[in-house]
Amino acid sequence: MTEGAVIITGASDGIGAAAARGLASKGRRLLLVGRSRDKIEAVGRATGAQTFVADFAEFAQVRRLADELTTALDGAPVAVLANNAGGIFADMTPTVDGNNPTMQIGHFSPYLLTRLLMPQLLAGRAAVVNTSSIAHRLFGHLEIDDLDNRRSGRPDKAYGDAKLANILFTKSLHAKYADQGLTSVAFHPGVVRSNFAAAGNGPMKLLYHSFLKRFLMSARASGELLQWFIEGTPGQTWTSGDYWAKRHRGRWINPQINDAELAEQLWQRSAERVGLSD
Repeated sequence: MTEGAVIITGASDGIGAAAARGLASKGRRLLLVGRSRDKIEAVGRATGAQTFVADFAEFAQVRRLADELTTALDGAPVAVLANNAGGIFADMTPTVDGNNPTMQIGHFSPYLLTRLLMPQLLAGRAAVVNTSSIAHRLFGHLEIDDLDNRRSGRPDKAYGDAKLANILFTKSLHAKYADQGLTSVAFHPGVVRSNFAAAGNGPMKLLYHSFLKRFLMSARASGELLQWFIEGTPGQTWTSGDYWAKRHRGRWINPQINDAELAEQLWQRSAERVGLSD
């Protein structure tokens, strides 16, 4: 990892907070983003990080966040943007922006934030680290004309699609910006014992909120994995444009992740959803 600031979203607790604590011990400059002011400020006090509050269910808040981060950076380089925010929501009522909440929080808003911060990312020859999930293979099947999952109406499929979108976005970032020094990777952090899926239902909630959760990984262990990607050297520790399962290149994958045409269609549809020109 090059010198520069590290931005982590979804850092109020769980994986993001654990990674922040590990990085703080190394003296890295951290800019942490969370939805809950109380939680993110508590992590900020523990790590000495700058903290920012934004709800990814509203694009207006993501745009404000990008402005606040740009002001805070004041021209300083960004080494890593870790897009770690996400979740699964049983209530599929559209957001104020008209999107499925799982897809907006897990993909559209991270896409928007990344695009808005692109000048700082390119200036720092940064890495974009996207927290994906094995759910992309278990539940995901992206339909470009139904990104809100109105036909299926299933929260688990919406989550699988969002995690699949994370990987396709990673591949598009590599294809579009690798020649300018930007690198990107998506990874599965393991099935983590946390408050994740509290608002979900079906198999995801059963796994995360029953006796089965005793068999899940700790947030600390998965945070260490996120830290490993953040601190890694692209081309040596991990390969840009790829999906990794923990510390190995992913083998059990959804065939759609290799569909370059789908990746480009998703890029264009995402730009339309968030109000960008391309």
